[in-house]
Amino acid sequence: MRFEISKVLDAIEGRVCTDPLLARAVIDLAEVIRYQDIDGGRPASLLRLGMVIDALSRELEEDSVQVYAVVHRALLSDADLTSNERMVVRRWADDGLVEVLDNPGDRMLEVADLLGLPVLSRVRFDGLRGRFPWLVEQPGRVVAPVPGAGGPVFIAHVGGGHSPVAGKPSSTGAKLLARQWRCPESGCALFGSGGGGGAFADLARVVERSPAGQPPPALRNGVPTCPRHGARLGDGGPRPRTEVLAVRVGGLVRRRFVLSEEQPVVVGRAPEQHGGIMLGQWLNDEARRWISRGHVHFELRVGEVIVTDMSTNGSGIRPGGSMAESDRIPLAPQQSRVLGENDMVELYPGVQIGRAEELPAGAPFTPTSVMAEAPTMAMRIPRP
Repeated sequence: MRFEISKVLDAIEGRVCTDPLLARAVIDLAEVIRYQDIDGGRPASLLRLGMVIDALSRELEEDSVQVYAVVHRALLSDADLTSNERMVVRRWADDGLVEVLDNPGDRMLEVADLLGLPVLSRVRFDGLRGRFPWLVEQPGRVVAPVPGAGGPVFIAHVGGGHSPVAGKPSSTGAKLLARQWRCPESGCALFGSGGGGGAFADLARVVERSPAGQPPPALRNGVPTCPRHGARLGDGGPRPRTEVLAVRVGGLVRRRFVLSEEQPVVVGRAPEQHGGIMLGQWLNDEARRWISRGHVHFELRVGEVIVTDMSTNGSGIRPGGSMAESDRIPLAPQQSRVLGENDMVELYPGVQIGRAEELPAGAPFTPTSVMAEAPTMAMRIPRP
């Protein structure tokens, strides 16, 4: 059972991030792990995060949904978690996948305001409505995860409804995200050169953080500040241009990914290139035979998305998103093309890639659950 729990925690790890371009909602991890009523288990369980993520995926009708988690530092030593769970949270902190704060305060709402994200919380935030008017003006921006027949469901605090609603990033958020920031603290996982600077550095997934994926700074008296270290951030220059693309397979949005000027991306059945997007797990046998390991190459050049076919069988362009066969433009092997605003690249019938906001899901949805490996009784066994 311990091995099975480790597997589900690994799956959950793939759904937490501090990337402002990929996160779909903001949570307070210390709050979520204590939603004891959604599983009737022990006082605190990290597996509840997976249950809430699955619920968010169902509501958004999108697979591989990621959340932006704010974590109180006390959680790193919380005795209500198992030793393995504490180790996992520490690794996430050292890897820059979550924000760790001495006093989270209203950081969760600040992130939601700067990025335009919904908040998943049972807290009503009544005392903060003056600072964040959207708490009242935009029903659905804050939704409470509550027990449901098939797992957690969401209920809006204000205005009814249940689906999390995204807003627009604030003007301040747009200005902050236009710049790179540097923390003076050595090894800062959020605003440094990469993760792995903490006590669990040997366990952290040490990666070079792209400037495009930096979280928004905290604002203290209007000054950009590292939320973890409380240090004033230095301005590192303009942030690279980015585009968020999405993969749709069989009408379902399966994966979002970030394309930046500094980081091209290869998409295919099983790309060998670092940072490639693997589609094989979502393809049927015929599609696997047709789609090459590294099928298409995307790069962002002077604000334009350039797609190059690297395959054996070629691809197609769906101009304006049209699915009419007469509108399809062939893309031969080694041929390149600028991707128009609403264009989609089609690797195989039913397998398309385009800008995320222009690629909605269009089929009955069954998400890939991060809880698939969870033992049935794991959350109901009290901790000795």
